Amino acid sequence: MLRNKQEIYLYIYHLFILWIMKKRSDFLVIGSGIAGLIFALEAAKHGRVSVVTKSTLDDTNTRYAQGGIAAVFSEPDNFEKHVSDTLVAGDGFCNEEVVRMVVQEAPRRIKDLIELGVPFDKKEDGTYDLAREGGHSEYRILHAKDKTGEAIQTTLMERVRKEPNIDIFEHHFAIELLTQHHLGMEVKKNSPGITCYGAYVADLVNKKVVTFLSKVTVVATGGLGNVYLTTTNPTVATGDGVAMVYRAKGTVENMEFIQFHPTTLYDPEQKSSFLITEALRGFGAVLKNMAGEQFMNRYDSRGSLAPRDIVARAIDNEMKIWGDDHLWLDCTHLDPDNLKSHFPNVYQHCISRGIDITRDMIPIVPAVHYSCGGIKVDIDGQSTIDRLYALGEASSTGLHGANRLASNSLIEAVVFAHRAVMHSSGRIKDLDFEEKIPNWDYKGTTHLEEMVLITQSLKEVQLIMSNYVGIVRSDLRLERAMVRLEILFRETESLYKRSLISKKICELRNLIMVGYLIIKMAKNRKQSIGLHYSLDYPKGSSPEF
Repeated sequence: MLRNKQEIYLYIYHLFILWIMKKRSDFLVIGSGIAGLIFALEAAKHGRVSVVTKSTLDDTNTRYAQGGIAAVFSEPDNFEKHVSDTLVAGDGFCNEEVVRMVVQEAPRRIKDLIELGVPFDKKEDGTYDLAREGGHSEYRILHAKDKTGEAIQTTLMERVRKEPNIDIFEHHFAIELLTQHHLGMEVKKNSPGITCYGAYVADLVNKKVVTFLSKVTVVATGGLGNVYLTTTNPTVATGDGVAMVYRAKGTVENMEFIQFHPTTLYDPEQKSSFLITEALRGFGAVLKNMAGEQFMNRYDSRGSLAPRDIVARAIDNEMKIWGDDHLWLDCTHLDPDNLKSHFPNVYQHCISRGIDITRDMIPIVPAVHYSCGGIKVDIDGQSTIDRLYALGEASSTGLHGANRLASNSLIEAVVFAHRAVMHSSGRIKDLDFEEKIPNWDYKGTTHLEEMVLITQSLKEVQLIMSNYVGIVRSDLRLERAMVRLEILFRETESLYKRSLISKKICELRNLIMVGYLIIKMAKNRKQSIGLHYSLDYPKGSSPEF
């Protein structure tokens, strides 16, 4: 009971301080790639939007997508062919209802991108220049030279920055999703009625944790490639969204299906792998082993245009057979001018490394590229946690199955972002902010002075995953990986609980979590399917492996 005016004023002042220490928006979007920005632009028509990104707005997986975006646009292509190609690539593990929905809605969503100003390449007659990639039976890939992702990212950023209903928070790291757990209630996996109220977000510039309250939260945090030693992903791809949702007791699935891009530029001095787009093989480039043999026909009748999982395993097998560090991608038989015109990014990057792709074969190796699993969502992008949506690579929609068909990821992001806005915007007027969520508790934490503890643990995680949970796996390798990762998990959780929040400790914690999920689900998958290939459960149709 408040006894006098002074106590009343102090109480009101306390409430005011708590109020201003929280940020509120109708929609909280975590991530700034194609999925997050498309959602933000469309959601801004229905309410206030906050976009949180841990680096700059353009530091995303989307920006590095070279190949293009797939959709049916003209005969002889049709929906059934695109559906069939997706199902075949997914090794029978796709959700056919989702596949059909995405394929049928894809042309309309690409028209949305065109209306936003994305400059897809056209022919002289004004029609769009469609490319073909591995696993596709027709030419259906729209592209902007070999920088499609960059063209999309740039266009969307320009639009987002001009939208008055969108607030952008760069250098802000989402740490934890807010649920009933933060109201003192016990939340268990699959507990009914788990609800998301926003997120705790670290302001990396001002070094403080801010409580972001929202009516709807969207996780669009991208990939997790940095759980491995070599990846085509940028350094920000550390599986943050998947780890946060799993800790919040949401459902995560199919994490064993990690796609290795078959062709990245071999450079033992570089950790981050430069992607050699699959569109080059669609353009006519062929894979060769060190003896100069076009070996892919021994593994698949489609040769160098086989789906990525088959090509990556074939390359891995050839390297092991011959003891080579890399193989070759040969473009030297193609028209030089057309090659440079269609792939200026690849050409210039290779030139900078002393390789002229019009005259020299490109040394290539597989590297981690894409996660086909993730946060389980329904056909509208909603997760198993109420008021929480997941989009893009962080989600598991059922489209990709056990192996993603090339250029299906960008269109998946656009289709599901649109559907998530349509589904969530109708709920906004009936939802409130959960004001009882407390602000971040700093008690018992101190500055971490021994950064070597984090850097060493990160190296160990990446070595464990690369050596034991790679393109080809076994029960023994997975068991060894799990034992070693559990030690790192315990050490890191102890370190996290006594340390002030930092980007590096949070990323390490998330990488260990997604590593654990990959191993756990790989151990439970007692078959070889798609991207998960086990020596203990060999696939009868692929005796060469």
